[in-house]
Amino acid sequence: MPLKTILWAGFFTVAALGALWNPMLGIVGYVGHYSIGPEGQWWNAPLSPLRIRYSFTLAAMTAIGVALNWRKLRFGPQFLCRHEKLVLLFLGIVWLSVLIGAETTGRYTASGIDHPSVKLTKVIIFTLMLTHVVTDLRKLDWFIWVLIAGALILGLQAWDTPRRAFLRGRLEGVGGPDFSEANFFAAYMATMLWIIGVQFLRSGWVGKAFCFIAGAFTANAIVLTRSRGAMVGLAAGAVAAVLAAPGKLRLRLALGLVLGGAGFLYLADPQFLHRGSTITASEEERDSSAQSRIRLAQAGVQMVKDHPFGVGAGNFYQTIENYIPEYKGKDAHNTYVRCATELGIQGIALLFVIIIGGFWLLRRTIRFAEGLPPPLRNQVVLLASGLSCALATLSACFLTMSLTYVEFTWWFLLLPVCLSRATRNASALLSPVRRKATGRADFQVARAGGPPRRPGTLQRNGCRD
Repeated sequence: MPLKTILWAGFFTVAALGALWNPMLGIVGYVGHYSIGPEGQWWNAPLSPLRIRYSFTLAAMTAIGVALNWRKLRFGPQFLCRHEKLVLLFLGIVWLSVLIGAETTGRYTASGIDHPSVKLTKVIIFTLMLTHVVTDLRKLDWFIWVLIAGALILGLQAWDTPRRAFLRGRLEGVGGPDFSEANFFAAYMATMLWIIGVQFLRSGWVGKAFCFIAGAFTANAIVLTRSRGAMVGLAAGAVAAVLAAPGKLRLRLALGLVLGGAGFLYLADPQFLHRGSTITASEEERDSSAQSRIRLAQAGVQMVKDHPFGVGAGNFYQTIENYIPEYKGKDAHNTYVRCATELGIQGIALLFVIIIGGFWLLRRTIRFAEGLPPPLRNQVVLLASGLSCALATLSACFLTMSLTYVEFTWWFLLLPVCLSRATRNASALLSPVRRKATGRADFQVARAGGPPRRPGTLQRNGCRD
């Protein structure tokens, strides 16, 4: 049996069984599976006869672990914060669109793929477990390191993929089944590049070395996809880094952006640079791919006018032929267009509210952290700034990719909740100590038995409305 098979079997077993005692192990296992996609790997062949549904098993064991360890979870007095309620409302709109929209035919019924409403329900269930388990900075660190390790593995796979396996000169088929398409993979890796960067700033030398290697292979994977959407996303993330970062960090971030950009250009090849130059091309110079996206967007606007409450989740493919007959079965290649046409004006409006709410929650977390001691404050501010850049990158990638029902989209949209809860839980472990000499309030870890309290701040662990 191959060594990779043994390693995966051991990792899966520990994560699945360990989730009963510590749900965080189930979260780690699920995220690891999502990143690696073992079902599509050659080394999974010896385990295929067992017909194990890895993701379902890990999610189910995590859910059982959450139930068994409910009293140990520290998500605060509110079971659901405003941001989580908005996401559940979005899921409700998806199901409403199924009830009032036309019956879905073709793509999902024929292939056996989960309907978007079913898939998104599964995604939201896991994501809500994530926001209720990853509620302290140590667990958030675990989660981030697993994401980075997954990005490194994906980057190594991309680097090792022979050029003959490329499709039209672009890397395809790397990544889990949810994002193995070149643009989806590029969007995930571009978003992860900011997570890797902020973890580089937060880590010691060993962590910095690991992040440097992971960042290099992640950037190289983006280059191999030739994705213009990822380029737009990274540019949006760079703007967010300059605008959203606190004044003390802007110089460091600006220097990091210059160095990172130089390294990215070093990895870029002529084909990648040529595709990037076509982003701002005139109508005469646009290639067929770019021109088709414009036609799809125009058709999408007309579709919304004709069906203001949406054609139903998953029904864009069967409806677009009414507007562009030769595009029968074609995707929108735009999250905002796909959302507006399928879920209506109420769906696209709520999606914008969720995105803006994520930035707002991160900003509130930074303001809350200003009252914490410097080491803790700096860690929180760096994390919040990095997540802001990641969210900006993802939001820009929405312009050229249909990521409405892709799982990692909702992870990144709800990670601000995890950071908010982790920050407030860290604050609750601190107690004020008045310095006699200066009269200033400083903080130290609260002693056992002493009620943690912070003057002038309403103490509510977790995400606050």
